[in-house]
Amino acid sequence: MAILVVGASGTTGRLLVKHLLNHGQMVKVIVRSPDKLPEFVKNHDELSIIHASVLDLSDAEMVQYVKGCKAVASCLGHNMNLQGMYGRPRRLVTDATRRLCHAIKENKPEEAVKFVLMNTAGNRNCDLPEQISFGEKIVTGLLRLLLPPHVDNEKAADYLRTKIGQDDEAIEWAVVRPDSLIDESEVSDYEVHASPIRSPLFDAGLSSRINVAHFMADLITDDSTWRQWKGQMPVIYNKQSS
Repeated sequence: MAILVVGASGTTGRLLVKHLLNHGQMVKVIVRSPDKLPEFVKNHDELSIIHASVLDLSDAEMVQYVKGCKAVASCLGHNMNLQGMYGRPRRLVTDATRRLCHAIKENKPEEAVKFVLMNTAGNRNCDLPEQISFGEKIVTGLLRLLLPPHVDNEKAADYLRTKIGQDDEAIEWAVVRPDSLIDESEVSDYEVHASPIRSPLFDAGLSSRINVAHFMADLITDDSTWRQWKGQMPVIYNKQSS
């Protein structure tokens, strides 16, 4: 069975695809620009490339591409420019999450499909008593007003928490929350917590993209890691930054 990755041409998505292929997994990717994929990934025998924008696919196409997948991973995000932050689609991550989950359900899988969503430590898990300061509440409110991508991340995670929930027969999920993302060439020691251990706004930690991809791949391929974190929103930090 394959694993479907959306956002696979992004800086974290391509690393996730590489990790999965190195784990011996069959991977399908939906990408607008296949040329952005590294040569090792693009020419791998176990990779299938679907050249499309995920939100431009019809419902029937989405159902077909998800069919037979044991896991779906989303590394979708908004480009940090004016068009990416304020242009359309405003709800890229949320709409893709909703449509992919609908496609999974339409296929009526015999076993629950894993859905792993890359998100942000700046998004609270409202299933837990995650306390934030008055200053953080003010800044978060401003982010919701001024930065549509922040709201998109919140709504995508909330869809999994509240619409899919903990007891869905077709879908199990985990939302991975990195803190300040950085680029590193190798996987390093990292730690994972149920909630932030520092303020993502006023005392942010570091999360390398390659570590985030490694953890997401472990969630998908390692049953014990999945059992530990399914239905949760784990926060990942590089070990030296925590």
